[in-house]
Amino acid sequence: MIELIRTDSHNPDFVALVSLLDAELAILDGEDHAFYAQYNKITHIRHVVIACQGNQAVACGAIKALSPEIIEVKRMYVRPEYRNKGIAARILTELETWAEELSATRCILETGIRQPDAIRLYEKLGYRKIPNYGQYADMENSVCFAKDLAR
Repeated sequence: MIELIRTDSHNPDFVALVSLLDAELAILDGEDHAFYAQYNKITHIRHVVIACQGNQAVACGAIKALSPEIIEVKRMYVRPEYRNKGIAARILTELETWAEELSATRCILETGIRQPDAIRLYEKLGYRKIPNYGQYADMENSVCFAKDLAR
């Protein structure tokens, strides 16, 4: 059974999962990886969800406030052997709930065009494409999404 745990970026399981994520993204992003990596530091992330099966952390995601109303979804990752089991959807839903508890009204996120599974997940959960924002505005390999939260 999968258990979801709320924590922060100091959690060693989160740090380990992010290390696996970064290794995967280094391959997918290619020469753009250094650009993206500078915006994916986890030091100050206060809202993290980890999915555990037994005593093993198998997936994670995080949120970061961009303003009182807007939360950015960050660091979504599922170990390959646990993919396509609905775990990412559960994590994202928990992150959205947490964002609402923090009084946010909208979630936004960036993912890569070379990550079709992530794009399908976000679209399936009601995210819609938006113009690339902030540091991603001119990145051809980025695709950005937003979802208004129910209140």
